[in-house]
Amino acid sequence: MAGAVSQQAAARPARRKASRDPGPAATVLPVARVAVDIPLAHLDRPFDYLIPERLSDQAVPGCRVRVRFAGQLVDGYLLDRAAVSDHQGRLARLERVVSPEPVLSPEIMALAREVAARWAGTLADVLRLAIPPRHARTESADPVPVPGGPPAGPPGPGPWTRYPDGPGYLGALTGRRGPRAVWSALPGPHWPEEIARAVATVAATGRGALAVVPDARDLGLLDAALTAQLGPGRHVTLAADLGPAERYRRWLAVRRGAQRVVAGTRAAMFAPVSELGLVVLWDDGDDLHAEPRAPYPHAREVLALRAHRTGAAVLIGGFARTAESTSLVASGWARPIVADRPVIRDHAAAVRAAGGDAELARDEAAQTARLPSLVLRTAREGLDTGPVLVQVPRRGYVAALGCARCRERARCTACGGPLALAGVGAPPRCGWCGVADERWRCSRCGHSAVRALVTGAGRTAEELGRAFPGVPLITSGGAAMIPTVPGTPALVVATPGAEPRAGGGYAAALLLDGWMLLGRPSLRATEETLRRWMNAAALVRAGPAGGRVVVVADSAIPAVQALIRWDPVTHSERELAERAELHFPPTVRIASLSGPQDAVGALVADTELPPGAELLGPVDEPPDSVRMLVRVPRSEGLMLAGALHRAQAGRSARKAPGAVRVQLDPAELI
Repeated sequence: MAGAVSQQAAARPARRKASRDPGPAATVLPVARVAVDIPLAHLDRPFDYLIPERLSDQAVPGCRVRVRFAGQLVDGYLLDRAAVSDHQGRLARLERVVSPEPVLSPEIMALAREVAARWAGTLADVLRLAIPPRHARTESADPVPVPGGPPAGPPGPGPWTRYPDGPGYLGALTGRRGPRAVWSALPGPHWPEEIARAVATVAATGRGALAVVPDARDLGLLDAALTAQLGPGRHVTLAADLGPAERYRRWLAVRRGAQRVVAGTRAAMFAPVSELGLVVLWDDGDDLHAEPRAPYPHAREVLALRAHRTGAAVLIGGFARTAESTSLVASGWARPIVADRPVIRDHAAAVRAAGGDAELARDEAAQTARLPSLVLRTAREGLDTGPVLVQVPRRGYVAALGCARCRERARCTACGGPLALAGVGAPPRCGWCGVADERWRCSRCGHSAVRALVTGAGRTAEELGRAFPGVPLITSGGAAMIPTVPGTPALVVATPGAEPRAGGGYAAALLLDGWMLLGRPSLRATEETLRRWMNAAALVRAGPAGGRVVVVADSAIPAVQALIRWDPVTHSERELAERAELHFPPTVRIASLSGPQDAVGALVADTELPPGAELLGPVDEPPDSVRMLVRVPRSEGLMLAGALHRAQAGRSARKAPGAVRVQLDPAELI
């Protein structure tokens, strides 16, 4: 172990040393191994400190401490205590124990090390994600009482009987085994109850469970379902909007073993659940599951690592399926849970494409019109029996403008950014610099009139309001998200992810501007488009009950066919096969290196790349950086991560100029 020497402290004036009497060292296990909270790669290792006798009782493994490092007081975690140190010099002493509360458990410590190694990060960065900031008053308060009594018996399969392998999966949970499954959920409102029943089954065996969902709205649904299955007070939710005191209070209840069932958003993936028996991830394709802070881990991978380390069961579910989840099934690591085709037909809405051959024969403009006649007919018929959902990919009014004569993209004369309209009568305004241009003229033909190229939710609501006068119009998106709407006739215009739930389900859904979602410059464009469509279509009543969905896209597109058949499994298998052919994740591992060109080049030169490594790039990344990709076979992923970490450590130790962002398997490669 490295030692934090006291040579700098010895050189300080005597009056500073005299003001602080450390006292004798502890007589039992006097050496503390501390993980200092410094995210520099070359300091990513434990350091040894001497424990004063006065702090010996408080200095327990896992507690927060303050130590002097390079002349400054820094935070850290005491990992363990030892009788002797491998360091040959003098050891500095612990300055103080911030709190004797052992907030870092051995399981989370081991997980944090593995996450850091897998994503080429530092332990300090991972621990910042795993452990919330301390709230002293909450920590010293009396613990909140938890309902006593033994856990209830297994709740029974309930809606899991709709899946051939559903009852068997719950039976394996009851038998305290660790089944791993990728679950293709049937459309409808039952998924929170299905997760809650799986969690309650594990809780009945005396083990803990952890369920992670993308956002606060999904967390509210799961919270209500868990309360119904477990009873009040027998689980906690962890989310960023709780506030520091309440969040820390709940986290402490989990750490102390008072609560063993946790539901939360991304940050809860590190919750220190005792005797973990089940991890659940809902809608793993949602980008909210990808941590935007270094080292950028994904909740799916973290939960899979936890399950592998602890022997816990795994349930990865969603209406759609990602290529990553399909790769887990293809490798044999997980088993699929899928309903039979007749059951799917009974629960899914009837889906039609506006660009289908039959509709083109009836309406020649069906492939080019934004609101073809099939959309308007379906909306009119749906409004007879209930609300109609209209999904629009973009917020705002008109997100992109073009010349009304030649359709050239309208751009700002000051910075070249795209022009947009914020509302009726508003002047064209640049989306980059915000400058309004009331006298814009086309640079190609000189025409001054503009037309909408990309229509947002605001303009769509306006158009539908004119087409259906007197019908209530509701919009949901951005900061104005609406959780639920009544089951009465209304037009509900929402952006993807902001669709409210309707009482009794929507009578119909209209999925507009499919070209915009499918045409995004992203490796995951098709997969993400299908996920957004299926999440919206799942809110619609079943086909036998009259539920209808219209997607404005060419019916020959594979994603459209997957939606029509409600077959995300075949689509994800095709996606995985294409990724394998193109050598993209998850069949390989890719590291993205972003930063100044000289710094990226130096990092690559300093990295001892694995034998199978392939360099791609560099390519320019605005404003003043480049990006290079390093691709290796999946079996060499840990070697690549370790090599990049060592190279970053060397640059950090030399204080090399230019920061390079290293990201393994980024969600967006293009």
